[in-house]
Amino acid sequence: MIGPRVDTSLPRLEAVWARSLPELSRPIESRPAPHPRALVLNDDLARELGIDPRTLRSDAGLRFLTGTTRAPGSSPVAQVYAGHQWGLFRPILGDGRAALLGERRDVSGALRDIHVKGIGPTSMSRVDGFATVGPMLREFLLGETLHALGLPTTRALAVIATGAPRSLDGVTLPGAVVARTARSHVRYGSFEYAATLEDRSVLARLADLVVARHHPDAAADGHPPQGVSARDVLTRIVDGVAAQTAGWMGAGFVHGVLSTDNVLVSGETIDYGPCAFLDAYDPDVVFSSIDRHGRYAYARQPSIMRWNLERLGEAFSSLLAKDVGEGREIASGIVDSFDGLFRDRWIAVFRAKLGLAPIVAATTVEQTAHAALALLAEHRTDFPRFWRSLASAARGDRSGVLHLFPPPARTRVEAWIDDWAALRPDAGRLRAANPVIVPRNHVVEEVLTAAVEGDLRPFDELVALVRDPFTAHDTPLARKLTAIPPDTATPFVTYCGT
Repeated sequence: MIGPRVDTSLPRLEAVWARSLPELSRPIESRPAPHPRALVLNDDLARELGIDPRTLRSDAGLRFLTGTTRAPGSSPVAQVYAGHQWGLFRPILGDGRAALLGERRDVSGALRDIHVKGIGPTSMSRVDGFATVGPMLREFLLGETLHALGLPTTRALAVIATGAPRSLDGVTLPGAVVARTARSHVRYGSFEYAATLEDRSVLARLADLVVARHHPDAAADGHPPQGVSARDVLTRIVDGVAAQTAGWMGAGFVHGVLSTDNVLVSGETIDYGPCAFLDAYDPDVVFSSIDRHGRYAYARQPSIMRWNLERLGEAFSSLLAKDVGEGREIASGIVDSFDGLFRDRWIAVFRAKLGLAPIVAATTVEQTAHAALALLAEHRTDFPRFWRSLASAARGDRSGVLHLFPPPARTRVEAWIDDWAALRPDAGRLRAANPVIVPRNHVVEEVLTAAVEGDLRPFDELVALVRDPFTAHDTPLARKLTAIPPDTATPFVTYCGT
């Protein structure tokens, strides 16, 4: 068990997961951080959790955030799950360097997980279990970015430097731990693992927990979610994933590693390792260094999320009917609804991005958006700049849009603008849907490099900017974020560091 001593000065937690699902939990023992130091602390998030940020900055708070001291009521565990990685089933994966410290009721009364990563090896480790400053700060930054864009996401509560260096491929880097929160950390792979166990009650208890945490109104008189209740829960998960994926597509976000152990039934985005945002629009773009065949490319995210839902449905099937074959048919029918739900959600996202009123027909929105994306793909046009420039075009100034394209293409772009303008787009809607500030990949790398070297000022400034993405700012860093990135011969590449 983590931490031999409970520190009563720490905020009280609950141990819902550890008590409810011991079969999906393993005790852990983290290694003390020799010199813990807060690199960044999410004060607003701490207050949402009813925690005084000053407590987290204290010595006891730093030991808590690095997993070496227990909070009252907590029972820290590594979570056990399976998963399909690159299409292949791995019967056991689990938290290899992380622990669920426990749950905390936020100011609204809802339970939120507090989870730490980079604490050292667990019984399921595939690596040494430690993490470094750069990837942990990346998780903090991009979680705040998606949150500010209105997309459900895990969020980092803090990044703590441990004072223990980590050597990777002959390079020594400063160690760090990230503490993050989520509505829950129930992964598709959690259900996949539970479905392999002989004790069928584990699957039912896991579904019970999902109902209680995410869909309390779906529980029937407090009974386990059998029959229609389980069907309703899976239906809600599918709808939530459709919305989540459509949000990624509108934001130009590429997750990079959508294996079933990296997606949550809550619809929150998790694991910000090889992710990135689109600059020049390319539907087939891949940023991950290990995705050599484009499995998780930008345009393939909807199809891979549907594939993942099919695997979840298979694991869910015994909750849907006594006969497994019948349960799989029911699950398949529910997952089939993803295509229509995703289309509706995608149209809603791009309706907003185009600034079009609800009165404009969905098919017209869809055709107009696809025509725009075809032009962007043909000319590798800057994705965020194009959408933001439409606000000026809606007021009659087309120059910002036209200058994004080479002169031979501008006649066709003018024709598209004519068709779009006839739909009477609203500049206010456009400004509300299309951010000014996007975490440009080259800028993210620059500020993370500076942070690893000890200068956190650019990182702090970037965090402040991405938290206010729809406002124009006049600073050197803001101007760099709003400019089209320099054209380089070397593609941007991300790595699985988180």
